Order: sequence, then structure tokens, then C-alpha cells
Amino acid sequence: MEKNMSYLDIMKEADAFPYEDVDQEAYHALAMTLYKLVWKDDNGPVLGYMLASTVNRLLAVPESIRGPVIVNEQNQTVRAFEQATELDRTAVVEAVMQYWRDNEVFDILRGWRDERWPVYGSDTEVLYSAERSGTGMLGIMRYGVHMTGYVRDETAPHGIRIWVPRRAPNKSTYPGMLDNTVAGGLMTGEDPFECIIREADEEASLPEKVMRERARFTGMVTYIYITDERAGGEAGQIYPETQWVYDIELPADERPTPKDGEVAEFYLWTVDEAREELAKGNFKPNCALILVEFFIRHGIITAENEPDYAEILQRLHRKLPFPGPHQAYAASLETPAAALADAAATLVS
Repeated sequence: MEKNMSYLDIMKEADAFPYEDVDQEAYHALAMTLYKLVWKDDNGPVLGYMLASTVNRLLAVPESIRGPVIVNEQNQTVRAFEQATELDRTAVVEAVMQYWRDNEVFDILRGWRDERWPVYGSDTEVLYSAERSGTGMLGIMRYGVHMTGYVRDETAPHGIRIWVPRRAPNKSTYPGMLDNTVAGGLMTGEDPFECIIREADEEASLPEKVMRERARFTGMVTYIYITDERAGGEAGQIYPETQWVYDIELPADERPTPKDGEVAEFYLWTVDEAREELAKGNFKPNCALILVEFFIRHGIITAENEPDYAEILQRLHRKLPFPGPHQAYAASLETPAAALADAAATLVS
């Protein structure tokens, strides 16, 4: 049966972790299956949410590889990877991930990317880095960049058309699904704008000059996704995510073109065509969330035409308990509505 998802349905799919103050029963039922990955102390910073099954598999790794691991069953906490330096900690995390990969412990690691993603102990300090495909095992923050490209067309509904790519059918995650014009993960030490420029070249053949002249940062979104089988491995992994969001208005003669094999093709769709595919659930979940945010900033979704507007705004800027650079941005926002108002002002300027 074909889906007919509302905008709130789309948000709930991407921001799937229950809210304690909204659904206490669902929140506590899920919390009972998770351990908090903490730093140095049970009351220290929470770095991630690990599945109980993953904790057991971590303990099964030889201590000579994983180093000391301390599990507090009563508090449901785990302490691990507390070596003296960032390089030492990263090396141990890498060794654990490689052990799991070599022994085929987790299916998700078959999609090994050889990319290192940061794990923060404060808003600015990187404690260690972890292989991208294994971040869900630790339930740690994941950072990325997403950009929506569009062209002006006064004959189209809402005056624009949107460049929408379809993911290659052989991708290990979400194959064949629709995506944002350009998107990618943020590696340790990488600047978000430089990352989106790199990804724009690799995925869409967009020239650096065009990106630097036209791409505009519009804000950040935060949410907690829970994976299903489409993620290419074990379902139920916790993905707390922050995305740096960009828009780019492209001239009519600048067409995104697949380059690195991750994209099968690009479509230039009206808002109504994109909205129809959103309702059918054909977008990768977090990309659907980004497109909803784009619709809000461009006045396509408003408080007047969307009954769930307030909850949608809340889910675009979820408060996350994990340290990292997203916290400074979150602290600068009085309300989700203010965040989008600021983004809209940036867009206009």
C-alpha cells in the first residue's frame, strides 16, 4: 500500500527517539535497552547510547585490543577508550572496529568507509575519532552537511524547481532512495563549508567557484534517528545527528551531474513533485527532514497551512544531551521559530 505521509510523519521517522516528556512509556522502554557511553566517570559527559547487545560484543573483544572497559549495570553506563592521548584512543577504537570487521560481528561494517568521524568530550575537544560505518555501534554524535540546490522558475509553483538526486542502486545504505542535492559526512578536523564544497564536486560536479559564490549557510538541524534495515546493517542503532544546512540558487545552465558513482541521476522537480515523493516515503529519512526545513524557510510550509507546525519546528532543533559544536549553536537559539527566522533572513540577504 502506497504511503501518504504528513510532514509530521516525515519528521517522526527522522527524529524517531521518543521524547521523555511526551511518551514516557516508549522512552523508558527504549532506555532500558541502552547503556550510556560516558567519559571518565558515571556522571561525566554522555558520549553516546549503546545497545546492550553491542556492550556485550565490546566486552567479548580481547582486552589486549579494546583496553579497559568498565560497565556499571545499575546505572547502565559504559566507560571505554580512556587512553592517555587522542591518538592512542583513536587507535584503540580503530582496533576494536577492525576486530569486529575481521570477525564479521556487525553487518554494518561491511560498508567500511575508511573515514574518521569525531567524538567530542566538550563543545570543542575531540576525544577520539571513529570509523564512519561503526559510529552507530557506539551511538555517538554524527555530523554532516546537506545542501538543497534550486533554480528560479516563475512558471512553477512557488517560483522554484529543486534539484533532487537518486542514490545509486548499489550504495550500501539507502540504495535507490531520493536525497538532497549534495550531502556528506563531516570528518575529524574538517570545516563544514569546505566539506560541502568537496562533496559538491564529488557527487554533483559543481565547480568550486560556483559553490563559493552561491552556497549559503542557513543553520543547523538536530535530531535522533533510529536505524532500520535500509541503513545497511543492524536495525535499532541510535544515530544522534547534527547537519550544517546550505542552500544554493543555481543558474539555469548549471546542472548537477553525477561524478563519483554515489548518485544515479538528478531530477529538476517542482515543489509539488518533490512533495509528492516526500509523502510516498521515497526520500532517505534525514534528507526528507532537510527538505521539510527548506520548505519552511522558503514559506512553502507555514503556521497557517500546517497544523503540526510547532512540533515540526521542535523536531528540527531537538535538544541533544551529547557534547559537541552543535551545543553552541543550540544555545544561540531562543526558540526553533527564531532559528528559522534567522535562517530565512540569511537566505534573503
